[in-house]
Amino acid sequence: MAADLSSLLTSSKALTSHLSRPELPHVNLSLDQIEAQSRRLISRQPGASGDSGRANYLLAQAHVDAPALANSIAHLNTSTTFLPLQPLQDTDIAGYLRHAHEQNVISTIEEARRETQEEFYRVLEDRGRRDWEARKKRVFEELGGRVGGDNQAVAEWNKGHHSKSSLTLSTGPSPSLQMQSKMMAYDRAVSDLNAARLRGISYPVVHSFIQASLSLNPDRTQQMTQNFHILAKITEEPPVLPPLEHAGAHILNTPIFERKYARAYLGDPSSRDAVDLRRQIARGAREAFEEQYFDVIERTIQARPFEAKLGGDPSVANKVRAFLLVRYYRNGEWQDRIELVASQPLWAKLFYLVRTGYALEALSEALQHQQAIERREDSFVSHFRAWVESPDRRLPKPHRDHIQSIYNAHMLHSATVDPFKLALYKLMGKLDRSRRSVPMVTATTEDWLWFQLAMVDEDEDGGLRGLAEVLLSYGERHFEGAPGQKGGRIGLWAAVLLLCGQFEKAVASLWDHPETEIEAVHLAIALSYHGLLRSPPRAETSDMTPLSLPPNSPPALSLPTLIWRYVRQFVKLDAKEALQYVYTTTLNADQTVIGKEQLENAWDLVRRIIILANSGPAWDELVGGFRSDGIRFSGVIEQGAALLKLKDSQQFNEVILVQAAKHSEENDRVLEAIKLYNLAGDYHTVIVCLAQALGNTLSQPNGGGEKGKAIESTASEIVRHYERTNRAVGKEREAVVRLLRIREAMNAKAAGRMEVALEVMESTDLIPLDGDVAKINRRTEEFKDLHDALQRNLQTYLPLTMDAIAGVYQKVKASGVPDGSRQMTLTALRKKSRSLMIFAGMLRYRLSPDVYSYLARLDVEIAL
Repeated sequence: MAADLSSLLTSSKALTSHLSRPELPHVNLSLDQIEAQSRRLISRQPGASGDSGRANYLLAQAHVDAPALANSIAHLNTSTTFLPLQPLQDTDIAGYLRHAHEQNVISTIEEARRETQEEFYRVLEDRGRRDWEARKKRVFEELGGRVGGDNQAVAEWNKGHHSKSSLTLSTGPSPSLQMQSKMMAYDRAVSDLNAARLRGISYPVVHSFIQASLSLNPDRTQQMTQNFHILAKITEEPPVLPPLEHAGAHILNTPIFERKYARAYLGDPSSRDAVDLRRQIARGAREAFEEQYFDVIERTIQARPFEAKLGGDPSVANKVRAFLLVRYYRNGEWQDRIELVASQPLWAKLFYLVRTGYALEALSEALQHQQAIERREDSFVSHFRAWVESPDRRLPKPHRDHIQSIYNAHMLHSATVDPFKLALYKLMGKLDRSRRSVPMVTATTEDWLWFQLAMVDEDEDGGLRGLAEVLLSYGERHFEGAPGQKGGRIGLWAAVLLLCGQFEKAVASLWDHPETEIEAVHLAIALSYHGLLRSPPRAETSDMTPLSLPPNSPPALSLPTLIWRYVRQFVKLDAKEALQYVYTTTLNADQTVIGKEQLENAWDLVRRIIILANSGPAWDELVGGFRSDGIRFSGVIEQGAALLKLKDSQQFNEVILVQAAKHSEENDRVLEAIKLYNLAGDYHTVIVCLAQALGNTLSQPNGGGEKGKAIESTASEIVRHYERTNRAVGKEREAVVRLLRIREAMNAKAAGRMEVALEVMESTDLIPLDGDVAKINRRTEEFKDLHDALQRNLQTYLPLTMDAIAGVYQKVKASGVPDGSRQMTLTALRKKSRSLMIFAGMLRYRLSPDVYSYLARLDVEIAL
């Protein structure tokens, strides 16, 4: 072994002999010595470990010198990080300023990065909370309704309906008393709206909702009332018209409201109509804030009459003067920065006249004090007059350039300029839009919003869409505060979205709060009526939220989803009222592809209401029925078929009644299915359903109980009517007649009338009882051609007939009838029993052993 190692060592030295350097000595160490030296080297390294050694080895393979980098980091001096690379001389002011500017830029970038990161996590948390709340709400709604029963029936319907719609199916918990009161305040307006649609006349739906809101809270400053007021001004809807019963003479004179703005809103956003619509939205929202603020002025004067000193002049200008006294006059002095012109705060007076929508009165005031004004601001009155008289409040470029120069020279950087004069110049020239606030002028949220609307110009900075981007960047929290925060104004964010034309998001924001869900539904109905609601295609509709936000398209909102989640709370209690809301889902049916889906959703909802509604007189009033004389009367649904865009009764029957009947039949609601088929005129299917239902109840204990009795009663009535009118003639009707006779025999047996039971069974001609073998063979051959319900119940009516024979036999045997007549009767009964047994023997393969044994036992007892 030693020789082998020595030769191996010699060979290894020979491999590197040509690389050896004579100036370097050879190291001859044993393995133990090498290991000891290695351990000493490791112990000298501070903090050295096996892991770091392996890491250095791996880094070295990637050509990374880890020890050199570690040494550089250890000797790094961070104290000079933010110092200039080149030393600055004390007299190098330009260099100092440049360095300071660079440091400011770096600090700004870092601060922006930090704020962006914080905002990202805040938005992420808020979005996660909202998603969780939505999902939790959905789960609670699904679990709120009772399990089974009608909910199960509707769930089964959804399975059989291929889940075309994503509408939630649970009926949910019943609404509280407060919610019911609010619902009732609005539902009358919805019914009147549909009545007007049926008559082909316009209806001021927004003003009706305003009245409903005021009936709940008379305070006009209530936010939800203000939201409807904003929409009324945007749509230019006039006040409530005369009652419908007196409106016939006004049909020709009434403007058309329904879907008036659909073409402009749903079409090309760059078209002239769309631009004009955005101008109208901004103008209408601004006017709503103006009317609202004038109410504030009047209430302020009434609350503090001594300070207002209104006097006997009821003019608008005098009311504004009185308001200024209350607001800005203290201890004999006007508030700082308010400039007096002609011994009065004229700039503030002019501004508040404009702020309250009385621009012409403001122009009159300016002309009245023109000399005094132009001593301070030359040419102001001419600019102001041109601005007021302009139809779109937009000055020509020469006027704007002049105003811009005055603004830049005397106002932009002045700390003492009257803020109201500054605001007037900004409004006239639409100047400096990036500075969206003016001290003392935009003191409240409404003031600020009005000022943004007054500054909007569709030809510059994106117009209303540009303002919408700015407002959306602020978010709901900026206007309403954090959820649950005291002092928050729920509904204000919806107002913000309304004024910038984000109607779908406005509805969704109200739907997110349980206390404003009812207003969200009715706001969506009003928007749809005026054509200001965009509907998503079925593929983009979600069952979690009605709002759809496609990446490359405008927002859309599914009205059917919203309506169903609303009406399912009371659909079982008041199906007719739920139906009125479903009628509104067809308002969006005028769109090309989406409109057809909206109609299908509406039809689907109507069928669901039919399924969920409780059977009874109210159900007949809903779907229709037949009077005692056989004349058919239409139900509420058929009376409103025009609102469902159904052309005639045939389409109504096919789309609504027959489809609802199929789902009722599939979910074992046989009586409803039969009634619906009968109303639809599908008499053959009625008979088929009756045969199936009667056949099912025969084999059930006690004949199906109350349900079986109800089916029997309905079948008897329908068969009598069909026999009189000669309808549904054929095998199925004959089977129903026979099944009814069998039930009659069962009832007679239960009442102890065995003779009647036997007589009825003989009249059915199902069982040969006369002893004729040829006839028995013929009946056996014909059995396979009988209706399925009769074949399935062979085990029911054979024992029934045998029981009747045995019962009569025992009664005759125990009676005191003379022997000759008695023996003849008993012989005839034995003959019937024997014939039944022969027939049963030929069909034994269709009978269970227990049934055949029972028949045989009775036959033996009768034969003895």
